[in-house]
Amino acid sequence: MIKQGNQFPSKAIILSAGQGRRLLPLTENTPKCLLPVAGRPVIAWQIDALLAAGIREIVVVAGFQSRQVEALLTERYHEQACIRVLFNPFYEVADNLASCWIARQEMDADFLLLNGDTLLTEDLLASVLQTRTAPIMLCVDFKTVYDEDDMKVQLNAQGRIRQISKKLSADETDAESIGLICFRGQGVQLFRHAVEQALRDVRNLGSWYLAIIDALAKEVGAVYSHSVAGFGWCEIDYIHDLHKAEKHFGLLAGASPAENVVDEHLSGQVV
Repeated sequence: MIKQGNQFPSKAIILSAGQGRRLLPLTENTPKCLLPVAGRPVIAWQIDALLAAGIREIVVVAGFQSRQVEALLTERYHEQACIRVLFNPFYEVADNLASCWIARQEMDADFLLLNGDTLLTEDLLASVLQTRTAPIMLCVDFKTVYDEDDMKVQLNAQGRIRQISKKLSADETDAESIGLICFRGQGVQLFRHAVEQALRDVRNLGSWYLAIIDALAKEVGAVYSHSVAGFGWCEIDYIHDLHKAEKHFGLLAGASPAENVVDEHLSGQVV
């Protein structure tokens, strides 16, 4: 049963099953989510930010070297019984839609869905949680030029999502997805049902979950955008992304609250 209409999502699902082959040799024996950024694993940055924002139930979907992930979470968060790991046995042959399928039973109330390679600042999360208008709310940012690897987004005049795809042309692209979505009310059931149906077709095993969001945007129009322009975030796909994350989040870790002003060329433009 889906619990409808919570004012404040209390759960987050983090998709961290992949190895991160584009970061080899760093990820030869270590999953991407455990790579250190300013002395703290990527997944610890994510969980610490979620806890600070008031999220009290965190589900991590792990795959590659999942025992390492479990060991880190047990050691670092042994007092947090609400943090648990689900194992995705299909991580070698599937993309993150399969991780959503593994976690579908956890989609029983309003929740956040976070890519395992996206680092976020606490104030960005706060801005998302304080916005309560949409069943499905895709967080986006803007820049002047988008590359082939960006998950591009086309918006209508009201901020609803029209399309999501890495293959959108420059003329079709208005923004990029940062890897964070908030599901509330009917959006929870819409997404969960769509995930369950999609994996009945083996051809979807290699799909991204954003293909589901794209389809829902076109079919039911329940997907809205939420701008995080000006907030700090970082997607880690390549070695140079890791270096930029080190610089940005290292600065935040060493600064006092009054000094936590994101440098203009890093805020939302780290990817």
